[in-house]
Amino acid sequence: MNTVTLDFNGKKVELKATKIIAVARNYRAHADEMGQSVSENPNIFLKPPSAMISNNGVVILPKMSNRVDYEVELAVVIKNRCCKVSPHEALKNILGYTIIVDITARDIQAKAIKTGLPWTVAKGFDTFAPIGPKIVPARDIDISNLDIWLKINGEFRQHSNTRNMIFPVKELISYISKIMTLEPLDVIATGTPEGVGPIQHGDSIEAGIEGIGTLMFKAEQETVEGA
Repeated sequence: MNTVTLDFNGKKVELKATKIIAVARNYRAHADEMGQSVSENPNIFLKPPSAMISNNGVVILPKMSNRVDYEVELAVVIKNRCCKVSPHEALKNILGYTIIVDITARDIQAKAIKTGLPWTVAKGFDTFAPIGPKIVPARDIDISNLDIWLKINGEFRQHSNTRNMIFPVKELISYISKIMTLEPLDVIATGTPEGVGPIQHGDSIEAGIEGIGTLMFKAEQETVEGA
């Protein structure tokens, strides 16, 4: 489940990420709606590659959570192995960009924040990282000013622009690479704008970024006994 198929330059490619590095609170309005401050440096966490699903997939709402939220984000796909790169050098290590939705078990996350525990459970369920529908080559797009949005059942829930990101992509790559080596096809989820909220069984979700396309998926409640 840690491999998804995406279109890249008109060809189907398998995205086999070793890790998904996600950035928290990278849009000030989202930090405000969550009642949290903006950090001096990027606030990062990991999602497992096993959370990825392709376009037109199904997000499974786990029994152990009573609230599962959507968070649309611009995703960076890494091209080269890189470690301790400068912001300028960072741009040379980008294969391209796609869309990711950071699905979050919000009630589980809230308990973790309150008790000082990691966010792994809240962020790490299988199917909690829809990604796609394609990778746009870095040379073909300027990601500094793109509309980003999410709809549920045809209604807008999130609508912002990548110019509102606090830490730009080159700074994120540089910062992360000074902590952990980035491998080819690793994914960086660059943070979500305001408007996050819950998804329910039967919802149809569309997540879009100008110049990249629309990622679509559905939500279904978990029914496996004993899960």
